[in-house]
Amino acid sequence: MRHWPETYRNLAIWTLQGWLAMFFLAAGYAKLTEPMNMLVILLSWPAQVSLEMVRALGAVEVLLAIAVVAPLFSRSLGRPVLVLASMLMLTLETTMLVIHVAYFDWGHVATNVGLILITAPVFMQRTREAAPN
Repeated sequence: MRHWPETYRNLAIWTLQGWLAMFFLAAGYAKLTEPMNMLVILLSWPAQVSLEMVRALGAVEVLLAIAVVAPLFSRSLGRPVLVLASMLMLTLETTMLVIHVAYFDWGHVATNVGLILITAPVFMQRTREAAPN
């Protein structure tokens, strides 16, 4: 199997990082600003937790969205932040996948599977790049 030239691989990973940032920023913003009754309609699971927990999750998602593009702000400091953020995103996505399966919410299950398929290559590639040579 031929390997992509480094420039193309980097561009592809940055594209995935941008998609993750946009998704997590939108999801977090919705959890921070939408009324609870609307969140229950959209997601189901917020009916089982407090508004504070939903808002906290929204804040975490916004922070992860910023962290996944951290190398844009500082290449040396941003890379470890990006690797940590992508690892936390995978953890959150997997957790939410289990919750959506428990609620038989198949649309959100598919979304989380898609997010995992986007986040995993970002995590693997950026971890590989951050490792000492």
